[in-house]
Amino acid sequence: MKPGIAVGLTLAALTPVALAAGLGAASAQDASQCNQFQALSQQTQIKADAVSAAMKAKGERAEICKLISAFVVSEATTVKFLVDNKTWCGVPDQMVSTATINHQKSLKMRDAICSDDGPHPKAPSLSDAIKTPPLDSAVNTKTGSFGTFDSLTGNPLGK
Repeated sequence: MKPGIAVGLTLAALTPVALAAGLGAASAQDASQCNQFQALSQQTQIKADAVSAAMKAKGERAEICKLISAFVVSEATTVKFLVDNKTWCGVPDQMVSTATINHQKSLKMRDAICSDDGPHPKAPSLSDAIKTPPLDSAVNTKTGSFGTFDSLTGNPLGK
């Protein structure tokens, strides 16, 4: 895990100012609904900062998994808000697509962090399967005619 990995952890493009810009014809009730984005965005950013801090501190995998899972849920709520209120709050299409793409990246990162794919033992090689020694020597090579390393002058390992 690299501490500098961007998991969609920043919501810089999703600012309340950008949402307020599209509120020209919206009513006061709609404006208050659109202002909920700021609280959602702040909660999501706090969780993103917690994930970043845990990754920089090289925390335990289980702890980071718990933190990134909470972040992904919060990010999903924020993306759902943007999609549901796109028309009322005047959210630009690019903002919704960027948030969705970042959320997909976060889901992939969560799956990678939370999967139980630790170091596994090395798979057996063909030599292990047929039980041959790993190195050839004078002891384990056949000597005589048609031996393993026979040359014109005999087995060089046997000399």
